[in-house]
Amino acid sequence: MFDVVVVGSGPGGYVAAIRAAQLGLKTACIEKEKVLGGTCLNVGCIPSKSLLHSSEVYYHLLHEGKNLGIDAQPQANFPQMMTRKQNVVAGFNQGIQGLFKKNGVTFLTGTASFKDPHTLLVDDQEVQAKNIILATGSEPTPLPFLPFDEQKILSSTGALALKEVPKKMIVIGAGIIGVELGSVYSRLGTQVHFIEFLDHICPTIDTALSQGLQKLLTAQGMTFQLSSKVTGATDTTLTLDSGETHTADVILVAIGRRPYTQGLALENATITPNPQGFIPINNNFQTSQPHIYAIGDIVDGPMLAHKASEEGVAVAELIAGHTPTLDYLAIPSVVYTYPEAAAVGLTEAEAKALKLPIKTAQFPLRANSRASCTGETQGFVKMIAHKETDRLLGVHILAPHAGELIAEATLALQTKATAASLAHTCHAHPTLSEALKECALGLTTKPIHM
Repeated sequence: MFDVVVVGSGPGGYVAAIRAAQLGLKTACIEKEKVLGGTCLNVGCIPSKSLLHSSEVYYHLLHEGKNLGIDAQPQANFPQMMTRKQNVVAGFNQGIQGLFKKNGVTFLTGTASFKDPHTLLVDDQEVQAKNIILATGSEPTPLPFLPFDEQKILSSTGALALKEVPKKMIVIGAGIIGVELGSVYSRLGTQVHFIEFLDHICPTIDTALSQGLQKLLTAQGMTFQLSSKVTGATDTTLTLDSGETHTADVILVAIGRRPYTQGLALENATITPNPQGFIPINNNFQTSQPHIYAIGDIVDGPMLAHKASEEGVAVAELIAGHTPTLDYLAIPSVVYTYPEAAAVGLTEAEAKALKLPIKTAQFPLRANSRASCTGETQGFVKMIAHKETDRLLGVHILAPHAGELIAEATLALQTKATAASLAHTCHAHPTLSEALKECALGLTTKPIHM
């Protein structure tokens, strides 16, 4: 009998298992694949960021080398990029195994299903637990008339495993996954065309960020067809609701992800997903069975690896008798394009919908000295604060390394900081982070450098 059994070894599951073991709980983690790490590590976050980095270095040398004083004629070695990607993934696979061993987590390989609320079947083996954490993640959502074959009709998984760079790619869906993977291949010479149902890209981010990012991606050669719906397909030829057709070498379907709970036999634990497939939970992550918890992509909320990890830590600590807190307003999100788009807190539209009295400020990167030094002056920082209390409500960054810069803003929201406190914080010079200070000054008095 285990104190805790975690089903799934993604960023929510493996973190929950390690934290539970650190707190003295006898812990096991069940994974249906032979490697640990889940979607994020094996066919998601990590391999995509590896390819994004390789393609970005190549793109900069190709297009900015001469301006930087570098005479070079780079050539993209796509097979080597893929090999490097797999080496990065393999290193992390081994790393998680080492962490399990170090912390005393039992790793069980096999497909888990409920026999009863306290018993899981792992293939033919029975595993009993006082507490169970479900962290089985999500999978790409297909179009009903365009099933994935991972050769020509790709999910994100297939897009990370192509054998060669296609000449033309159509991406259905211009959300975060779509624009990231589209960026990889666009930099390597693919003609990339996005077809998006909504009237803007990356709909979860602030409108100013979305519009700014689309403008910059368009300048890099990608094309966007918004407010358009794909209604049918023949091989790799798509038909839109307007009647026009588009053909490409490969089609990447990136319309979102759906919770993965297949094969768990949830009915044997008297747990019923909602109509969207998510598992309902209370504020303590408990399902209809108080000893069975659910975290990550199988519960409502943004499908983010770091959200799942924070939830994994919180659940482990709850089981151990601690009282953790998790502020969902202070969970950042990042679009790893070039430049990156990162955000934390409320968008301007969300703040207005809540009828909050707000004030906003925006500071352009062209006025930042470090951005001028590196020649990366396209982008901005936008901040939203409460008009009466000056408390920061949202920070939105379009800039190189925005995913790193957002950590400061996340801490500010986590600690309920005011714009004035950020404005009066000394920042090293010259750094991109000074743009946050200047933007905060714009909410309080006036920026120095604008």
